[in-house]
Amino acid sequence: MTNTDITTSANAKRLLWAGFMAILATGVGFGVRGGILSNWAADFGFTGAQLGAIGGAGFTGFCFGIIIGGVVVDKIGYGKLVAAAFILHILSAVITFAAHKGQAQDSAYMYLYLGTFVFALANGTLEAVANPLVATLFPHNRTHYLNILHAAWPAGLVLGGLIGWTLGEAGVDWKIQLGLFLVPTILYGFAFMGQTFPKSEAAAKGLKLGEMMKEVGLLGALVACAIIGLFFKSQLGGVLAFFTGSDFFTGPSWIYVSWGVALVLWLIVGGKTGFAVGSFLLFVLFVTHGLVGAVELGTDGWIQNITGNILTPAQGKILFVFTSLFMFCLRFSAHFIESKLKISPVGLLSICAVLAVIGLNLVSGINSFTGALFALAVYALGKTFFWPTMLAVVGDRFPRTGAIAMSIMGGIGMMSAGLLGGPGLGYAKDRFTVEHLKENNAPLYEANKAATAGSFLFLDPVAGLDGTKLSEAQKAVNKTPDQKALADASIVGDRKTLKADSFIPASMAGIFILLLLYFKSIGGYRPLTIGDKH
Repeated sequence: MTNTDITTSANAKRLLWAGFMAILATGVGFGVRGGILSNWAADFGFTGAQLGAIGGAGFTGFCFGIIIGGVVVDKIGYGKLVAAAFILHILSAVITFAAHKGQAQDSAYMYLYLGTFVFALANGTLEAVANPLVATLFPHNRTHYLNILHAAWPAGLVLGGLIGWTLGEAGVDWKIQLGLFLVPTILYGFAFMGQTFPKSEAAAKGLKLGEMMKEVGLLGALVACAIIGLFFKSQLGGVLAFFTGSDFFTGPSWIYVSWGVALVLWLIVGGKTGFAVGSFLLFVLFVTHGLVGAVELGTDGWIQNITGNILTPAQGKILFVFTSLFMFCLRFSAHFIESKLKISPVGLLSICAVLAVIGLNLVSGINSFTGALFALAVYALGKTFFWPTMLAVVGDRFPRTGAIAMSIMGGIGMMSAGLLGGPGLGYAKDRFTVEHLKENNAPLYEANKAATAGSFLFLDPVAGLDGTKLSEAQKAVNKTPDQKALADASIVGDRKTLKADSFIPASMAGIFILLLLYFKSIGGYRPLTIGDKH
């Protein structure tokens, strides 16, 4: 695999669809994993917070893959990163499948956490290739083609949901279900094999790494380094404590180490860029994409479980497939929206944020399958264009950054989903469920609470319900009064969690409206080239 100094090429469409297949593999793995959370809860007794943390690893690993990949991709070439991602995908399956029923809970947790983390690392490495590659191949229509590329995500969720719907309902082992993500993995390996690649506009003009990073600067690096520090503090410490048996990694000293690492990384970026402040607009986009990751991907990791709990597990799987299929179709319409309806990318993001607020509140109140179809359609319409359109805005407005800004922003979004979205929703689910049960039947809660309490950021620890006991109550055909009370409390927790989740896109809507006003003040939104001034 070699690089060629061209902006478009005869193999552009093949590279587009190779990238599509790569993201499809990540979507399949993610979609299946969302459907087997209940299997893991039943097999290992995990709480909502523990399941949220495992799901969160599916995002945090992505951050390291995409940021590191984005920094080196223009130097080492796309082909080497694709090969690394392929190996990591295979390795993730080996680690994950080491978990088995009857194993000690902490061992099973660590295998599933690490396997998910390595899977995400592969996903991030691939996206460090695919995003700048497509943005470079199609410079005059980035919003359209990036949305097509990322249509692979909901397509993968559809396939993953169908796997859970059919094989899961048939009682097929969760390892077989999850292992099917290896099929598109092999296909993307073949699709990329032997291809030539273009260089980004910045790389083609010979810009050095420090020059590419100047618009990121201290402001942009502050966001990225802060969220990496949070990862060291909240998740890496637990992993190291498990392997070493040392309390150091969960004590106050580790907190200083974590933020010390973040500070060192921030200073390294400062030195590399001559301590350039960076673009305030890019800083705002980075922060906003952190919110995108939390609400879109964090919710994706839980929505199948939540709707399946409120209605039935089978209906939850059907609704997940429906929502993902709807998103898949919508992402092919971005060009129509932008060119025919004359809506700018920032205008599109503003509309989507408002729809996401409405959709999440509608989903929180569902009582029937028909009502859920409508509510989830509104929510899907809202979240569909967030991720690829944000990437397109960065590609349009910051061409001097090459692959770097786009990759850092993607990493921030995924890390936010892993540290804030997934675990935060898991914590909220536990907390709202426990509060309801304590108010109505405190002795029942005491008899069914988990052995350990889960925490989130600075909030008080909460001991959620034991996953095995809750699963038994939910699956019971003729429920006892206690089993019904447990199942009902869990549903109340799910509804309140979705309502709380809606505050995130509400904040995003305010930011996007301010950005609309900013672009109006400078003559309107338009893509830039390296020679243009902001």
